[in-house]
Amino acid sequence: MGEGVDEAGWDVEPGDEIEPVVQAVGRLLRVCREAAGLTVSELAEAVGYGEDMIRKIERGARIPRPEFLDRVDRLLKAQGHLRAFMEDMRKARYPKKVRELAEMEERAVEMSLYSNHNIHGLLQTEEYARALLRTWRPAYSPDQLERMVGARMARKAVFERSPAPEFSFVQEEVTLRRPIGDTMVLRRQLEHMLEVARLPFVELQVMPTSRANHPGTGGRIQVLKFADGTGMGRTDGDFSGRPVSHPRQLRVLDLRYGIIRAQALTPEESLVFIEQALGEL
Repeated sequence: MGEGVDEAGWDVEPGDEIEPVVQAVGRLLRVCREAAGLTVSELAEAVGYGEDMIRKIERGARIPRPEFLDRVDRLLKAQGHLRAFMEDMRKARYPKKVRELAEMEERAVEMSLYSNHNIHGLLQTEEYARALLRTWRPAYSPDQLERMVGARMARKAVFERSPAPEFSFVQEEVTLRRPIGDTMVLRRQLEHMLEVARLPFVELQVMPTSRANHPGTGGRIQVLKFADGTGMGRTDGDFSGRPVSHPRQLRVLDLRYGIIRAQALTPEESLVFIEQALGEL
């Protein structure tokens, strides 16, 4: 039962604009439960969750999992009214900042992504992402950790879009060698990167540590281009790390990324490099 409680959903972040929708779902759940003649205790027993968790969902303090809504919709004979909110809750379960990033990635037709501290989130395996997020301080609670991992994995749906965006990744050599998790986690991570790098719409390049003089020393760079000709960029070094969209600011990031990309190994050389790094593990 205790394990089931943790699986019921996620707490709502204070000030999140999704909160009114979560509260509406909670009120609807209460109406459907009462119409079915069930008490909170009876519903909790029927679905295998604690009473406190059901009460938190009903008052809008907890984001219910989509599968929970599907289950109680059938149980309460809600005629699809609860199921209608499954997609909203699927998006709501991710932290606000991740949700905003995912929405921009879903719109992008081109992505240029330079990473210098760890493997880029869109390239990460689930076990690598979990091990990496465990290194952050202050430490995430188990619930927060799984929420963050789930959000990161959900963003990878952009690879399945048709047509898919054009991806350009540049990874610093150190990110391929730092054994986040352990050696086997890193091995599976590199194997996954080789698979992604062979996709026809992906170019993955490695920046060798020996390339000392390039503009990536200021930190990560991300540039997304949209179908309407606009874009969004972000870098650790400038603009206080905030997303920028002004053409002049985007030109700065385009310039830096272009130089980084030109100084990195070619995609073909990078595949060989990753294979060699894999063989050394």
